Amino acid sequence: MARTTVHLVRHGEVYNPKKILYGRMPGYHLSSRGNSMAVATSKFFRGRDVVYLAASPLERAQETARPIAEVTGCEVDTREDILEAGNTFEGLRTKGWRSQLINPIRWRHMTNPLEPSWGEPYAEIAARMKESILEWTAAAEGGDVIVVTHQLPIWMV
Repeated sequence: MARTTVHLVRHGEVYNPKKILYGRMPGYHLSSRGNSMAVATSKFFRGRDVVYLAASPLERAQETARPIAEVTGCEVDTREDILEAGNTFEGLRTKGWRSQLINPIRWRHMTNPLEPSWGEPYAEIAARMKESILEWTAAAEGGDVIVVTHQLPIWMV
């Protein structure tokens, strides 16, 4: 049986001048640097036996997948199961001296960093990613699989 390789690709840099934790929020697109990252990443896959390309439905993942699709000739399969983790703090500034996390009203969401108490549990993210990866490797029959997703789902794998 041929070996399948699954490539987990994080989307490129996002244009986010206000430093908002955007999570699953729509409307966050790649920066010009992020577009360059996507093109550079696509070159890695030139000449490989890519049989499947999936991407999260969020704009930044779709924009990262587009040049990969051009290089590989694969259509992008948009998948909800590889979406960014849900997070109570979406829409807030969470970095720097203006971070909303120092506001005591938010502390009730920070009781358990191991779960985490502010969003989708890590175990659930890992389970949905594992299930998807097993599905892709079974269907790929030895070819390469590319999955354009987000940082936390990749960390959970």
